[in-house]
Amino acid sequence: MANIAYIRVSAQDQNTGRQHQCFDNAHINLDKIFEEKVSGKNITDRPQLKEMMAYLREGDVLYIESISRLARSTSDFLNMMKALSAKKV
Repeated sequence: MANIAYIRVSAQDQNTGRQHQCFDNAHINLDKIFEEKVSGKNITDRPQLKEMMAYLREGDVLYIESISRLARSTSDFLNMMKALSAKKV
């Protein structure tokens, strides 16, 4: 079992520090972080998200700072949850 984080901001000039700080403040020890600076509008255009989904294994715990970092639409979020549940994450 590993603690995995997905951190995303929408533009190159934005800072991911707030999301990192969120996990630090909660004393969450992360084993691996997938981080990218890309719009969340289209989940197919997010290479780190794809890599993370391939990396996750049964028993892993996925941490996100907010739902909007993972998905921008309800349908994308629900599809992501189905995929994670199928992997037993």
